[in-house]
Amino acid sequence: MGIETDHEAQIFGQSLNFFSIENFYSVHSIIRYILKLTGFYWRGRRNAANILVRHNDLRFAALPPAFDGFTILHISDMQVDMNADAMRRLTELVGDLQYDLCALTGDYRGKTFGPFQATLDGMAHVRAHLKAPIYGVLGNHDTIRMIPGLEAMGIRMLINECDVIERGGQRIYLAGIDDAHYFRVDNIEKAGSEIPDGEFSILLSHTPEIYRQAAHADFNLMLSGHTHGGQICLPGSIPVTLDSVLPRSFGAGAWRYHNMIGYTSVGAGSSIVPVRFNCPPEITLHRL
Repeated sequence: MGIETDHEAQIFGQSLNFFSIENFYSVHSIIRYILKLTGFYWRGRRNAANILVRHNDLRFAALPPAFDGFTILHISDMQVDMNADAMRRLTELVGDLQYDLCALTGDYRGKTFGPFQATLDGMAHVRAHLKAPIYGVLGNHDTIRMIPGLEAMGIRMLINECDVIERGGQRIYLAGIDDAHYFRVDNIEKAGSEIPDGEFSILLSHTPEIYRQAAHADFNLMLSGHTHGGQICLPGSIPVTLDSVLPRSFGAGAWRYHNMIGYTSVGAGSSIVPVRFNCPPEITLHRL
C-alpha cells in the first residue's frame, strides 16, 4: 500500500517503460476526440464488444498423465468499469464453455488509481457466470485494496505465492506474481519457493515482460496479458505499440522462450479508450 501511495498515477519514470500513457489522462481525451472527429470511434466501440473465444492446445512431455485434457479458461484485462458492452458479451460466452480452472491475469479496473467499488461490482457480475476454481493476479491498473473484495467472491488471488492443483492422485503447481510492470512488486523466487524440482508448474503474471525470469525459474507455462495486443493495430494485426518491453512476437498469442511456453492474451476489455481496430478482444481455452 505504501508503494501504491508513492507511485499511483505518476506518468514518468516508474514503469518498465519510462512513459506511462495509461496514467496520462489528457491524452485519453485527445485520442477519443480524434477518433470521433474521423468517424472511427463508434466502429471501434463495436469492435471492442466483439469478444472471440480462442482455443490453444499445448503439449508438454512433463505433464502428469492425469492432467491430459485439463483445460484452463484464461481471461485478462477486463477493465470491467469501462467496458460494459464487452462484459455483457463475456458473460454470454462463458456460460456455455467447459473448463477445469479459470485464470484471471489482472487489470480489473479501468483507471490506474482512485475509487474501485465500481470495479468490484462489475467483477461480481462476471464472477456469477464463472465456474470454480478461479485464480487471479493483480495488474498495473489494480490496487491491492481490491483483494478482500475479490476473494470474498471466491477468486483465489495469488500474490507471489502458489497453490497445488490435484487430479487423479497427481498434481501440478499454479503460481502467481504481483504486478511486475508498474509497481514492480513481483517476486518469482517467493512464488516458486514451494514448487519441488521437476514438478509441472504454471505461472500467472499480468505482464509477459518477465519471460526471462520465468523461463529460468523452470516454469513450464506462463499465462499473461497487459499488452492488449496493441488494441489499435494496423491491417494484419500489426500493433502500433505494445506498451511493453519485450519481443513483439511475444505481444499476442502463443510463443516459446527456451523450455517455457507462453501465451499473451490480447484481453477481453480495452484500455485508455474502449475501442479496438484489427485486434479483436478474446478469452482463451488452453487445453493441456
